[in-house]
Amino acid sequence: MMDNLRAASNHVALKIILGLIILSFVLTGVGGYLTGGSGDYAAKVNGQEISRAQLERAFSSERARQQQMLGEQFSVLASNEGYMQQMRQQTLSQLIDEVLLTQYAKDIGLTIGDDQIKQAIFTQPAFQTAGQFDNAKYLSIINNIGFSADQYAEALRKQLTTQQLINAVTKTDFVLGNEADSLAALVSQQRLVREVTIDVNALAAKQDVTQEEISNYYQQHQSSLMSSEQFRVSYIKMDAAAMEQAVSESDIQSWYEKHQDDYTQPQRNRYSIIQTNTEAEARSVLDSLKKGDDFAKLAKEKSVDPISARNGGDMGWLEPQTTPDELKGASLKEKGQLSGVITSSPGFIIARLDETQPEKVKPLSEVHDDIAAKLKQEKAVAAFYKLQQKVSDAASNDNESLASAEQVAGVKAVDTDWFDRDNLPADLKFKAVQDAIFNGALLGENGAPGSNSDVISVDGDRAFVLRIHEHKPEAVKPLKDVTAQITATLKQQKALQQAKTQADKLLAELKAGKGDDALKAADLKFAAQQTLTRMGQDALSQAAFSLPLPSEGKPSYGVSEDDKGNVVLIALDKVQKGEIPEAQKQSLVQGITQNNAQLAFAAMLSNLRKEAKIKYGAAAQAQ
Repeated sequence: MMDNLRAASNHVALKIILGLIILSFVLTGVGGYLTGGSGDYAAKVNGQEISRAQLERAFSSERARQQQMLGEQFSVLASNEGYMQQMRQQTLSQLIDEVLLTQYAKDIGLTIGDDQIKQAIFTQPAFQTAGQFDNAKYLSIINNIGFSADQYAEALRKQLTTQQLINAVTKTDFVLGNEADSLAALVSQQRLVREVTIDVNALAAKQDVTQEEISNYYQQHQSSLMSSEQFRVSYIKMDAAAMEQAVSESDIQSWYEKHQDDYTQPQRNRYSIIQTNTEAEARSVLDSLKKGDDFAKLAKEKSVDPISARNGGDMGWLEPQTTPDELKGASLKEKGQLSGVITSSPGFIIARLDETQPEKVKPLSEVHDDIAAKLKQEKAVAAFYKLQQKVSDAASNDNESLASAEQVAGVKAVDTDWFDRDNLPADLKFKAVQDAIFNGALLGENGAPGSNSDVISVDGDRAFVLRIHEHKPEAVKPLKDVTAQITATLKQQKALQQAKTQADKLLAELKAGKGDDALKAADLKFAAQQTLTRMGQDALSQAAFSLPLPSEGKPSYGVSEDDKGNVVLIALDKVQKGEIPEAQKQSLVQGITQNNAQLAFAAMLSNLRKEAKIKYGAAAQAQ
């Protein structure tokens, strides 16, 4: 059992797993807690320093996260100094919050025990193979990590303590039963309404529009009556995938011989160990083993290493680069061979060689097809880049057309129809190609012919050389081309205004109790009553739930528009209680609870910041 984590962290098997676990904390900034202080700091929080190294590590992690999430768009953002400075400040703010939470947890006595840390280690999926601890995996990682077991334990303890504090705040908010019932009643409320629709399209058909009105609209709205910039281009497309090259058996054999290490599994050994605190205990265990006592049983009973002891001392399969020096030094050669007492930094060890797997090289027959495919791809890519250079030279030397480039490429250039930014040909839908077409660099001056592009490389080992064949700049459309469009717009505007004016008059009559006669005179009538719920997303439902409650026997009236753009008079006759399934009610309560908890946590952080003494250093600024 692990009674004290600090002592147990020196055990051989435990040292193997710590490196893998620490990786997740380095990536999320928890590793920053391990950095020592210096004069060049980012901030001091109640005297506790956040170093430049901590900030740089967290900033790099955030930058990598955003780059992965945003892709090419991040390159544009990263070129903006203001944006990057803002990201740096946000990263520092998060680090300050982490320190404040850790300090507060300590002040109120929140602690994480050794057993909780041990459980966190044992249940980490990243450290398991098929649901079990894999010591070989731990060993291969720990050799590349510069953190000690003590440092990892401290970082893990801090992170779990902070999480405990967050849970204490966010999981204690609740909604009382009567509050939940009132909330459910409000959400499930139903409204019984009738509607009168004034058809705007029907009114539009009756409107008259003068030539003067059309001319005035044209002059005032030219920015919305522009024709898009348009292009016709010629292009040559080069694709490595279409340039498959033949490979010979001798090529495959030669590559296999030069890269045989890639297909070699080195010798692997499987060891079991028993670790003790004293040399005397180790010698006693060794004597028992020599007398024939069961190794696995003794490991479970006597070994102070918690990980290997659970598995009867088994360390799993280890390759040379993942084998601890203590086991290499034992020079065990035969299956079942026992070591003597091995002295190591964590204590004393008895080791046994359980199994050996000799070095194994995959035969050429197993990897032949993979090598052939690889060589074909490499040759195709080489030919592709060689052709790129030839086409680039030809397009550059003969800048008046693509004729020379066509001859070198061995294909005819493709001529497109007219297109604009919104309807590019499928072949050209690459950002680099679009930039070359639309940035103006390939256009001649004053309508003169332009030049050939450089080779434009895109994803998937493809490349283009193109030339703008014809160009139409953005321009205001002639009046004759937009007269019908303007006429329809003006008629619709007039009809909508007429409908709103009519609706306002009818609304006044309805509120005055004279609605029936007014509606009859306008040849309008209310449609059949319908029941609307608060969940409705249509315009009518939204409008109905914004109306005041009706009085006894007297509807509440309002005016709105429907989803088709018609003007609608609404009569709210009745408000009634609806039903909500219990599961939906609980989900609603849970959402409110979580929202309240988030507000409480934000308030706690805000209060901690107000009371804290935070001093910013030179490292807080962008470098």
